[in-house]
Amino acid sequence: MAKDKKMVTAITSMDEDFAQWYTDICKKAELVEYTSVKGCMVIRPYGYAIWENMQRILDGMFKETGHENVCMPMFIPESLLEKEKDHVEGFAPEVAWVTHGGSEKLEERLCVRPTSETLFCEHYANIIHSYRDLPKLYNQWVSVVRWEKTTRPFLRSREFLWQEGHTIHATAQEAVEETERMLNVYADFCENCLAMPVIKGKKTESDKFAGAVSTYAIEALMHDGKALQAGTSHYFGDGFAKAFGIEYTDKENKRVNPHQTSWGVTTRLIGAVIMTHGDDSGLVLPPAVAPVQAVIIPIAQHKEGVLDKANELKERLAKSGCRVKLDDSENSPGWKFAEYEMKGVPVRVEIGPKDIEAGQCVVVTRHNNEKTIVPLDKLEEAVAEKLNEVRDGLYKKALENRERRTYACKTMDEIVSVLEEKGDGFVKAMWCGDEACEDMVKEKTGVGSRCMPLEQEHISDTCVCCGKPAKAMVYWGKAY
Repeated sequence: MAKDKKMVTAITSMDEDFAQWYTDICKKAELVEYTSVKGCMVIRPYGYAIWENMQRILDGMFKETGHENVCMPMFIPESLLEKEKDHVEGFAPEVAWVTHGGSEKLEERLCVRPTSETLFCEHYANIIHSYRDLPKLYNQWVSVVRWEKTTRPFLRSREFLWQEGHTIHATAQEAVEETERMLNVYADFCENCLAMPVIKGKKTESDKFAGAVSTYAIEALMHDGKALQAGTSHYFGDGFAKAFGIEYTDKENKRVNPHQTSWGVTTRLIGAVIMTHGDDSGLVLPPAVAPVQAVIIPIAQHKEGVLDKANELKERLAKSGCRVKLDDSENSPGWKFAEYEMKGVPVRVEIGPKDIEAGQCVVVTRHNNEKTIVPLDKLEEAVAEKLNEVRDGLYKKALENRERRTYACKTMDEIVSVLEEKGDGFVKAMWCGDEACEDMVKEKTGVGSRCMPLEQEHISDTCVCCGKPAKAMVYWGKAY
């Protein structure tokens, strides 16, 4: 049992040092390992399995909405990247360049893909000629490189995995509808599959994606009161099309420019799950993305019939569609309990000689450590029910955290006072729309604009900064 205690206390308490707690979980739960390339990480099998489950669910959602997967090159010629001025300026500080091929210097530098708008535009210009060629609803699952100065596993790394959707449409209306539709897909995924409540909103002009007409985002609040941008969806208008010479012949036989979108989520969603649901014992995973949904721990497994019964339960749960694991290793039950708490397995099933005799087992839910005695002939139904309970319990707890840490304020002094008294969180306050006021709020209070929520509220008539008539309610907060 000393080993069990050491395993659990190896995680720094989140109340003591949240950043160290996060790093401890990433390492102790075997999600990542550092590499000799600064800012890059090895995503270990357990961490990658979480991403695979996210990918599988999202890919299905994308295909249900008519999208097809493609794969663009990793390299972008400098001349191609520079065709859209605002876009290249936005990414210039983070771009990694290839200057040599083997020992020979390249005639033109190649950018290692930070995002793929320019590549898709080049492709669209070659394949789109008529209104009959539209729309194109594409997505790709790739890695990208952005030379971040400060890195942290999953949240911000120099190379990361993501999906990037790129679509092109005949009209602005169709493109805007696509932008909003994909924002809703992301929100549904986060809330239903990750048990993570999100705010859907529009970014301010100063915070929108480089080259976009408008950017929409989903914002989540982490356990420590800091915000995390969990996904974005961008409407580009026809700006990229004009820059890249993309035209098509419409139904009136006129040559016109189409309208584009892009949207993406990344492996930072794994970081979001850790910081939304984790506790001092380790990960707490939503069942939809947990690599193992239920683990079976045999008690006194050396006794006759225990492992046979445990294997029988495993086979039954697997047939019911549950991702199940039986740990029949020689480690003690206490060690196993701590190990699978650390890894966030949603449900634990305990079975021993006395349980077998009584025709029952013990089912424990990870999010609240609640134990339930379950008849063996009802196991499949009970585990399915408990998995739903875990998802609902995680969502409720995360929503309560957000509501408890969301403050409506009418002045900047009130923002400062509330944050000093209650700690970090979302601040709801009105804004006049002036970028100078947006900057001033951040300078004076420490919180920046996160989004203008699609569901607007009226906090007051005037801007929290200048006192002029307000145009929108904004969620403000410190962010990862």
